[in-house]
Amino acid sequence: MQTNNKLDDIDRKILDILQENGRITNTELASRVGISPPPMLERVKKLEKKGIIQKYVALIDPDTIGKGTMALVSVSLDRHRIKSIDQFTRAIEKIPEVMECYHITGEDDYVLKVAVKDIHEYENFILKKLTKLPALSKIKTSFILSTVKYETKFPVE
Repeated sequence: MQTNNKLDDIDRKILDILQENGRITNTELASRVGISPPPMLERVKKLEKKGIIQKYVALIDPDTIGKGTMALVSVSLDRHRIKSIDQFTRAIEKIPEVMECYHITGEDDYVLKVAVKDIHEYENFILKKLTKLPALSKIKTSFILSTVKYETKFPVE
């Protein structure tokens, strides 16, 4: 969601701290920012209401839950009509192995980040789910060997 919301220094500090620790108490957050708890709570609620803060999550190590095989999958569609694109995106949203989906420019139309247990599960994902989607013409897969950088924190300036 793009926004034209103006952020002051206090809002930026709040966002910076919450991106590091979404479980921080309102009192601790207020103390670190330098304002009292009631206005802090109001500021956080406004940031949530404006959609700047979208949700709070726990980040999980995929290896520890048996989803350590990660792939980036480039997908091309054979038809670029609104109906085909809508059908594809609605179907992708329902596939749990797809962690992220980006509509991109260039040779391919989409890039998917896929998490599975192993190569066998990836094969099932391709054969039983992805290839059944409408208007699909090409799939290219690159497996992630290791993660050099993984960042969830946006710089707030």
